[in-house]
Amino acid sequence: MSSQLKPNLRSTFTPLFFLILCGLTYGRFISDRSDFISDGVQTRASSVPPFLRMYGAEEACEQTYGFMPCTTTALGNVFLIIVYGYLMFLAATYLSAGSELLLEILGPGIIGGLFLPILGALPDAMLILVSGLSGSTETAQSQVSVGMGLLAGSTVMLLTLVWGTCIIVGKCDMQNNVAIDLQDTKGFSLTGSGICTDIWTSYAGIIMAISVIPFLVVQIPLIIHSNSGRHLTVLIALILSVSLLISYCLYQVFQPWIQRRRLAYAKHKHVISGILKDLNTRALGKLSTDDGKPNVEVLEKLFKAIDVNDDGSLSHSELRALIVGIQFSEINLDENDAIEKVMRDFDTSHDSRVNLKEFIDGVERWLEEAKGAKISKQAGPGYIDYFHEQTRREHNLLGDQSDEIVEAVENPRWTSFKAVLLLVLGTAIAAVFADPLVDAVNNFSSATSIPSFFISFIALPLATNSSEAVSAIIFASRKKLRSASLTFSEIYGAVTMNNVLCLSVFLAIVYMRGLIWDFSSEVLVILIVCIVMGVFASIRTSFPLWTSLMAFLMYPFSLALVYVLDYVFGWS
Repeated sequence: MSSQLKPNLRSTFTPLFFLILCGLTYGRFISDRSDFISDGVQTRASSVPPFLRMYGAEEACEQTYGFMPCTTTALGNVFLIIVYGYLMFLAATYLSAGSELLLEILGPGIIGGLFLPILGALPDAMLILVSGLSGSTETAQSQVSVGMGLLAGSTVMLLTLVWGTCIIVGKCDMQNNVAIDLQDTKGFSLTGSGICTDIWTSYAGIIMAISVIPFLVVQIPLIIHSNSGRHLTVLIALILSVSLLISYCLYQVFQPWIQRRRLAYAKHKHVISGILKDLNTRALGKLSTDDGKPNVEVLEKLFKAIDVNDDGSLSHSELRALIVGIQFSEINLDENDAIEKVMRDFDTSHDSRVNLKEFIDGVERWLEEAKGAKISKQAGPGYIDYFHEQTRREHNLLGDQSDEIVEAVENPRWTSFKAVLLLVLGTAIAAVFADPLVDAVNNFSSATSIPSFFISFIALPLATNSSEAVSAIIFASRKKLRSASLTFSEIYGAVTMNNVLCLSVFLAIVYMRGLIWDFSSEVLVILIVCIVMGVFASIRTSFPLWTSLMAFLMYPFSLALVYVLDYVFGWS
């Protein structure tokens, strides 16, 4: 999303070269045979503290791929987690940058709906995949908690720490629950500053909440305390998760078209409300009588005022003068399009002119639509002003993209090559280093007796989701409704893809390898965070600063809940 995150290709191979050298160095070891003459090496090695020593494969640990670094100490595995985590961060960054370049060339739709969400979740999916494919069934059962920790940790981190940070950096002054773009003078007022999003962001939050349904399905045998049918339940949840994944991608593909149609209709209603408000201001009396019928006498006077050449009909040029004179400052109005829509509403004879009867009938239809906007059947005298405010707010909520400048891509061939190179490189790094990262997490867990779930819950999302988090925070700092909407839509979309793509991979591993599904506390955390934030996003479009505090508090709450349920009540 942000150009600041696009990597420098010249530095791409530097970390890989370093890691290969590191791997070759630690991959070689000298056999410890007593018949060799001592050259002092053993004496020097024995003086090295145990927690700093990197052990060979013969001593304690098994090297990934036969040459990757290997250690059994806590400090050594911390170092490996940092190195491999950084490489996974690079993979996520390359995938993000490559997908953005493709989006510039091909635009939304297939790219934005299919490739971007999938590529964004690819590092997480790779880590989950290798955590369940390694070794025997017993080994996979012990390692699969790393994948569940990553899945839960990514979801919780995005919806708490990243979500709350975006509120803080994107906050603007709020008046009547509406954030004023680029105005931030109230400091850290908990109620006087915040952000606003469009209605599409609310839809993204609702979809995110729906995406947790497979988690509920797979938990059914555990909820009813039944050991039979667990394997079948995993299969049903897998099918449901894949179906939701396909549905979500199709929605993403067609959303731009739906959004344009909704926005065009909102603009049309805004033109209607603006003209009615202008006519009501010009009129010496009411546009409608007490019984709700159009006031013919007043409308005849207005018609004559608009009919400049007194030929008894309104032409395109006279309608243009009316629309231009209103000055629709709230929307980016295409005057020709507005004139054509007004002409279609009024010109029932299809002669490209509007006579007096057509004018009165057209205004009557508009007045009926304006009165229909009122909840009460007896629309008060201010219903036209109410209709105008409602249509202005509806247009705001839909988020007008017409003010964005789309520039042609220079040298599209090179841009395409660069995009493909970044995508291939990011995918390769994620595939190669996912396995050693999982091994390092498990080895660190063994060395410290800290459950691998908590390590993967805290550490791994920092590696796989950092690029998305930084991108969202940078974009939110632009302090506009449009940028805030895109930021939070991206967060909800990333969580949705975690819930459907990554869960599909996880369930497929559990089903194919015959593993036991026993993650009740982890699933409960995902359900609580997703449903709370999803419902929160669906019922409001304005988020004062105090909402960020609520989000931040949910992160330690999630960790504490898993610990209490697992190690106090023994859920897992």
